[in-house]
Amino acid sequence: MFLYNLGINLMSGAMRLASLWDQKSKKWVDGRKDIFERLDAAIKPQDKICWVHAASLGEFEQGRPVIEEIRNKFPDYTILLTFFSPSGYEIRKGYRGADYIFYLPADTPGNMKKFVKIAHPEITIFVKYEFWLNCLDELHKSGCKTYLISSIFRKSSIFFRWYGEAFRKCLKTFKHIFVQDENSKQLLADIGINEVSVAGDTRFDRVSAIHESSKRIPLIDRFKEGRPTFITGSTWEPDEQLLLPVINKHPEMKFIIAPHVINNDRIKQLEEMFGDRMCRFTYCAEDPKFDYAGKQVLVIDTIGYLSSAYRYADYAYIGGGFGVGIHNTLEAATFSLPVAFGPNYRKFKEAHDLVDLGAAKSVSDAEQLAAWLDEFINDRDKYEDASQKAAKYISNNKGATDIIMKSIFG
Repeated sequence: MFLYNLGINLMSGAMRLASLWDQKSKKWVDGRKDIFERLDAAIKPQDKICWVHAASLGEFEQGRPVIEEIRNKFPDYTILLTFFSPSGYEIRKGYRGADYIFYLPADTPGNMKKFVKIAHPEITIFVKYEFWLNCLDELHKSGCKTYLISSIFRKSSIFFRWYGEAFRKCLKTFKHIFVQDENSKQLLADIGINEVSVAGDTRFDRVSAIHESSKRIPLIDRFKEGRPTFITGSTWEPDEQLLLPVINKHPEMKFIIAPHVINNDRIKQLEEMFGDRMCRFTYCAEDPKFDYAGKQVLVIDTIGYLSSAYRYADYAYIGGGFGVGIHNTLEAATFSLPVAFGPNYRKFKEAHDLVDLGAAKSVSDAEQLAAWLDEFINDRDKYEDASQKAAKYISNNKGATDIIMKSIFG
């Protein structure tokens, strides 16, 4: 634990140093200032706390179906939601499904003693991962019932390494672990962790709810003009460079681009790339009489519209596959869209499943992306088959939330 605690302190120091010039690090640091005073002022001693922790935005969306079921079925619980990353907290700090929303303090022994004492959770739910050793130890000492949901384990993880004893030990602090697949359950059984159930992935429940609640966006209706539409979600610059030749090749088609990062520099890059063919969602929204003639590319430069925008598309490309890993493919698949993405998808079970079904394709360059698109354009039966397989994959994998709720709350 000495090395672990040293690492936590070094990480905190590095974030404070980086906050001098990096805005994300500054938010990480500023969000934790006076954290215990603010927690103590908010949380009442009589609150019956159910604490849900998510690393970032993706994990929040994964945990959201469980949070909302708790809210609907067990209103006597007060829900505390915490984030590790600014990319989750800053976007969801106004989320109405939780009573209290905070950053998680750095995982030092002193911080976690204070945090658990003030929060006094009866139930704690960690989403997918986030194994903070001091936090889990304090929760265990307090008698809190702690769960891990939608988790997935790989043989390469630290738990299965010779030097992973402290992390193996922390797994025993969970009352129960809900994993996505049988392989994860077997890996845990091999190291003596048996309070495990295969429940699946709550993201399937979440994207199904998104599909059911998606709203019409009149602006996109006008932009689309009844033409075939290709949507891209959470793209980075390498993804957009890949898309450019495809956009040039298909002037008859409309393209919707939702960048993963929205700031002036990124939007300027896109404007330089697409020129007069591009229009910005926020500018169009300000002018209901905006003329879309000659506009082939619509850039969604604001938060909250991508999940409903998928309903307008015929094909989807998900970004991130030329970086640390692809983003959410399931939001597109739930709208029956064949999906393409870059080569870095190894860690994403759902991407492998969709590829195996023929509902998704990994591409390494613009030629491969163009070939994938042209194949569907030229073979309508193949397109319909991929589309149906995408939707069926979502439908067949729903239900994790019910399994988790019945096990935790009875």
